Amino acid sequence: MKLYWMLFPLIAFGCNHKQDPTPTPATIPPSQKESPFEQLSEKYLPFEQALNGPAGGFATVEGNTITMKAGKQTDFFIEPGTPPYEFANAPLLLKTLDNTKPFTFSCKTTPTHKVKYDAGMAFIFVDEKNWLKFAFEADERLNRRLVTVKTADFSDDNNHDAVKSDFVYLKISSDTKVVGFYYSLDNKEWQLVRVFKNEYPPVIRVGIGTQSPAGEGNSSIFEAIQFSEQSVKDFRMGI
Repeated sequence: MKLYWMLFPLIAFGCNHKQDPTPTPATIPPSQKESPFEQLSEKYLPFEQALNGPAGGFATVEGNTITMKAGKQTDFFIEPGTPPYEFANAPLLLKTLDNTKPFTFSCKTTPTHKVKYDAGMAFIFVDEKNWLKFAFEADERLNRRLVTVKTADFSDDNNHDAVKSDFVYLKISSDTKVVGFYYSLDNKEWQLVRVFKNEYPPVIRVGIGTQSPAGEGNSSIFEAIQFSEQSVKDFRMGI
């Protein structure tokens, strides 16, 4: 499996970046042009764009570690009921991917869970009405829990396993037909969280983010960031 490790020698990343450039606007569906992305310097590789930035205001890079900070009332969620609630303002760091090819993305996140809904997250971003959020989040009882949100104009919200650890490894993988979400406590044994149809356009963005919908802000640490050009072989086992 060919891995792209975060912040390996910048020459290697520079070469790969030139071979796999960000698609030109003509190749990106109109709905994806609406968000004001900031193009990032090599400092943030493998990530190429920031959303809800500027990145220098919310992301700090130290060696192989990225720390992201979110302000208060930052979220990605569109309430399907009442009262109306729609936010898409949490900070994200993203990499553009060719969704017609397999990929796997994984990272370790250690969020600061101060109040309910504080979270560090892996993310698939299509546009401001369509995204997939995979969060390590504090629930209403402040249990640390895996949470997924699939948004297509409105958000569904699914609470999954509760864990005692301060950190988790998150993995997103696609074979172009399906997408799998997995978590691990040791980066070896993976637990399935959710598998669903990959019904997304040829160009998507994948990355990391942090949020604090109900609090005064939080921070999340991200390490062990990996991109691969292959999918997992077993979508139930995540390996």
